[in-house]
Amino acid sequence: MAERRTRRGSAGRSRRVPPAAGVVLASGAGTRVGAEMNKVYLPLAGRRLVSWSLDAFARVPEIGVLLLVTRPQDRELVDWVLDREVDAPVEVVYGGETRQESELRALRWLSSRIDEGSVDTVLIHDAARPLVSPALIAGVLHEARECGGAIPALPADDLVAVDESGALTGQEPASIVRAQTPQGFRAGPLLEVYERAARDDFVGTDTASVMERFSGLPVRWVRGEQQNFKITYPHDLVVAEQVLAAADYRT
Repeated sequence: MAERRTRRGSAGRSRRVPPAAGVVLASGAGTRVGAEMNKVYLPLAGRRLVSWSLDAFARVPEIGVLLLVTRPQDRELVDWVLDREVDAPVEVVYGGETRQESELRALRWLSSRIDEGSVDTVLIHDAARPLVSPALIAGVLHEARECGGAIPALPADDLVAVDESGALTGQEPASIVRAQTPQGFRAGPLLEVYERAARDDFVGTDTASVMERFSGLPVRWVRGEQQNFKITYPHDLVVAEQVLAAADYRT
């Protein structure tokens, strides 16, 4: 089940709507944070956590479609957030049992626009990463359009190489990065790959892993942001509050 939802205040905008879509995933439960509700609707610095991600995407001029993937049981919370905290048009889609099924439902919702070319690139983001900046979103979008696929990541420079016994080898570990979201890809190949994965019952660890399995498109990485961490445990909310209080990094 899905619907189009137009936010108040969106009428009369004069900017051209570019062919890129931002998908914010909010259909998980997030039980490890210790809350009774879906964690993305917990308060963070005076507003609900999910609204920070939606606002960041809304501030990127190249994002012409903004989609929120949620659970049916969170509908009242969704309405509350979109009515009070997000000043942008948002389309709402109900997710599936898994992250990948939720992504596929979002892509199917966009499929007619992908087929007709009015959406050329799709960025998929975890709502549990509320501190993503518009600059990072724009950077991933640019690289995805240039190369076919892009993910933000941070170098994993705290790793060491060990042998089978667990002893340090003294060798440099292979180049490894810590993946973040949003992960962006050309829309047509992304939809095709997710449909194929569904037919083959393949489940990836993230969007990029599904693309790597079924597509020849290169996936490049752009430097992520330290503050773009995932809210998993109660302490993460405290850290996020401190980051928001320290500086305005959303440029």
